[in-house]
Amino acid sequence: MDNRRLILLMIFSISLVMLWDAWQKYNQPKAPVPAATQAAAATPQPSASLQPGAAAAPTAPAAPAAAPAAAASAGGETITIKTDLFTADVSTLGGDLTRLELTRYTATEDKSKTFKLFDPKHRYVAQSGLIGDGLPNHRTVFAATSGPREMAKDGGKDDKLQLRLEATGANGVKVAKIYTFSRGSYLINVDYEIGNPGQQPLTTHAYYQFQRDDVKPEGESKMVSTFTGPAVYTGEEKYQKISFEDIGKDKAKFAKTADNGWLAMVQHYFVSAWVPQGKDKREFYARKIDGGNGSPLVTATGLIMPVEQIAPGGTGRQSITLYAGPQEQATLKKLADGLELVVDYGWLTVVAVPIFWVLQAIHSLLGNWGWAIIFLTIGIKLIFFPLSAASYKSMAKMRTVTPRLQQLKERFGDDRQRLNQEMMKLYQTEKINPLGGCLPIVVQIPVFIALYWVLLGAVEMRDAPWLGWITDLSSADPYYVLPVIMVVSMIIQTKLNPTPPDPMQAKVMMAMPFIFGVMFFWFPSGLVLYWVVNNILSIAQQWQITRMIEGGGKKAA
Repeated sequence: MDNRRLILLMIFSISLVMLWDAWQKYNQPKAPVPAATQAAAATPQPSASLQPGAAAAPTAPAAPAAAPAAAASAGGETITIKTDLFTADVSTLGGDLTRLELTRYTATEDKSKTFKLFDPKHRYVAQSGLIGDGLPNHRTVFAATSGPREMAKDGGKDDKLQLRLEATGANGVKVAKIYTFSRGSYLINVDYEIGNPGQQPLTTHAYYQFQRDDVKPEGESKMVSTFTGPAVYTGEEKYQKISFEDIGKDKAKFAKTADNGWLAMVQHYFVSAWVPQGKDKREFYARKIDGGNGSPLVTATGLIMPVEQIAPGGTGRQSITLYAGPQEQATLKKLADGLELVVDYGWLTVVAVPIFWVLQAIHSLLGNWGWAIIFLTIGIKLIFFPLSAASYKSMAKMRTVTPRLQQLKERFGDDRQRLNQEMMKLYQTEKINPLGGCLPIVVQIPVFIALYWVLLGAVEMRDAPWLGWITDLSSADPYYVLPVIMVVSMIIQTKLNPTPPDPMQAKVMMAMPFIFGVMFFWFPSGLVLYWVVNNILSIAQQWQITRMIEGGGKKAA
C-alpha cells in the first residue's frame, strides 16, 4: 500500500516540478544577444552550394543580405488579394507576402477578428528571390500588372486568382513573380518566369524563405506549451524541429542538402511550408538576421533551389508550392511526405495517429467534436475495462484491510522491519498485490497521454462548439463549469481510494485534486471534457467494484 502511494506521490511531484520549470522558462526574460552574435547575424545569406541542372555550371554567388521584414511596407506598394479563404497583402518590394488572414478562422483571443498567420506584428513574412548579381530578389521593387484582386464569390470559371509582379534586373534579365490562389485551397503556387536577353547562358538559383521573430503566437497557454519554430523534413533525416534558440549556434542540427523534402514554420494549429516538387537538389538554411532599427534579431529559414540553365534569348521557369493554413492532417499528407508530422505528437505518434483516425470517424457520424470526444473516451474505457477492473478490485481489497494495516502500524510502528514483515503476511493471507492497483494503470498511461496530445494538437477542435456555453473546444471554459466538475470528480475518486496509513500522505492526497484541478481552469475545454468523462466513468466503475468487494466481505464475515 505504502509503495503504491509513494509511486503516485512521486509522479505527482515530478509533474509539479516540470510544470513549475515550464512556467519559469516561459516568463523569464530573454537573454541579451552578444555583440559578436549581432555582427555575425548581419552577414549575407549562404551562397548556394548546389549546382544547377546544366553541366559545368559555376556555383551561384551569395544571395543578398536579408532586409528587415518591416521594410516591406516602406519601399513598395501593398496589394491586397481576397479569396474565399485568404485576405493577403503582397508588397511590391520583393513581392513579399507580408500579411495573410485566414478568413474562416477567428483570432485566438478576440473572436470578433480574423486569424492572421503572416503578421507584421510577429515580423512573419514569406519571401523569395533569385541569387546572382543584379537579379531580382526580396529587396527589388516589382511592378504589378493589372488584373482582378478579388476572387468571384459565385465560382464558375473564376476558381483561380493570379497576381503577376514584374521586374528587370541590372543585367537586363526580365523576371515575373506570379502568385496563383485557388478556390477552396490553402495552397499558393509561386512561379518565376525568367527571360534571358543576354548573349551568354544564365545560371542562377532561387531561394524561398520565412522571416519570423521568436515570439509565441497570441493565446499560447502558459501551462500547455506547444512547439513554435522552423522544421525541416527529408526522406533520409525525417522530421527535424529547429529551436529558435539554437539558430545561429552549432546546436541547430538539421539536414542541409537533399533531393527531396520541405521546410516549414510551425505553430499551434497552423503551419506555413515551402514544398518543392520533383527531385531537384535543394539546400536548407537557418540563420539569425538583424531586425533593423534597433529591433531584436529575427530568423530567416528557407531553402535554395537550382534553376535550369537558361539559353541566350530563352525563358526559364521555377515553381514551388507554398502551403499556408491549418494543420489538417489529411490535406498535409496528400501534399508531401511527412508534412502531417507538423501535428507533433512526439514519441507517442504511433499511438496518437490511430486515435485521431477513430476520433474523425466518430465525428463523421455525429457531426460534433464534443460528442465525438465523449464517445471516444467511452470506447477507450471499454477497451481497458478488464485492466481497470483489476486495478479497482485491488484498491477495493486494500480498503477492506486498511483498518488492520492501521492496527499493525500502531503495534509495530517503532520497528520498520517487523512492520513490513507483518504487512507482507497480511497481503499474502488476503491474496492482495500491493502494486496491483498501479500496474494496470501504468499500461493505460501511454494511450491516455496520446489522446491528450491529439485533443491538444487537432486544429479541428479550434472554434468547434459542443453545447451551450462551450463554443470553442480549443479555448478554456469561459464559466469554469467543466474544471469545477473535474475537481469534484477528483475529490470523489480520492474518497473511493484506500486511505493511506500515513496521515501526511493522506493530507497530500486530499490536496492533489485542488492542486491539479487549478491547472484545468486554463486548459482547453476539449481536454477538460475528456478528463471529466474519463473520471466519471472511472468513479462509476470503481464504486460498483468497491461495493461488490466490500459487500462480499461483509457477507463472509
